[in-house]
Amino acid sequence: MTATALVDAVRAGDQRAAARLITMLESGRAGAQDALRALLPFTGRAHIVGVTGPPGTGKSTLTDALTKRLRREDKRVGIVAVDPSSPFTGGAILGDRIRLMGHSEDPGVFIRSMASRGSVGGLSTATGDAVRVLDALGCDVVIIETVGAGQSEVDVVKAADTVVVVAVPGLGDSIQAIKAGLMEIADVFAVNKSDRPEADRTANEIKAMLRLVPRQDPWEPPIVTTIATDGTGVDELLGAVRRHLAHLATGGRLARQRVERRRAEILLALEARIREEALRLAESSGIFQDVVRRAAAAELSPRDAAEEILRAGVRR
Repeated sequence: MTATALVDAVRAGDQRAAARLITMLESGRAGAQDALRALLPFTGRAHIVGVTGPPGTGKSTLTDALTKRLRREDKRVGIVAVDPSSPFTGGAILGDRIRLMGHSEDPGVFIRSMASRGSVGGLSTATGDAVRVLDALGCDVVIIETVGAGQSEVDVVKAADTVVVVAVPGLGDSIQAIKAGLMEIADVFAVNKSDRPEADRTANEIKAMLRLVPRQDPWEPPIVTTIATDGTGVDELLGAVRRHLAHLATGGRLARQRVERRRAEILLALEARIREEALRLAESSGIFQDVVRRAAAAELSPRDAAEEILRAGVRR
């Protein structure tokens, strides 16, 4: 299928075409960027919601519950579930689609698992491109669910309009599990599995910690208690997410936030391209194998080895 045909099919709501284009973008295949470029004018309409938090908090179940609620309103939903990568194949290991199989026959829901491919920020580098494809596909809401690696997954703030941080009672020191980076990026907190003991204590601890987090935005993140398995609190959570979007719509906040997101994505793409080009030049000239050998022999530090590769690339 040509790039033009892919663009037309995605705009017509063809989920197979969207899946094919996302695969092409992930693998860097020819024509993928041309198709994405043609779709850019038809993006920017979806509300992008990030769902993140420590492992074991029920993020996938909560994403499933939010999707059911949105579908009752006839909203089209896209889900990008970013899983840890296999160290051998580079593919996704957990496969969050297993938990979302109830939507597999629903034409109003598009689900895609993506491997994080070693990204410490919890997102695949192709996540932004996948979100744009689903936006152009006509999704009203796109949910990005991150890998669940704890504090490392703060990069979701670079991809989402609204970030939901999920906590749960019973993880030992619950605040230690979500402090610092995750506390600062949260627009809404969901205390999931709130039928467990100490749910109120967890919510109060988050409230106390929020007083210590410096924020430039006047928005105060609400704390919503949920039980994703039976839908308790999901309506309230969706309401909080929508109130945040309404807040962003005032004073040009949403436009400014999206400018910052594009800046972050450009830097990420630039880093990836520099790395690819440097490795290509280093391997073709034999420099890479040489510096690896010298570093293994303790003749070079890894940083010095990288400097040599960069200098060789500049000279060429």
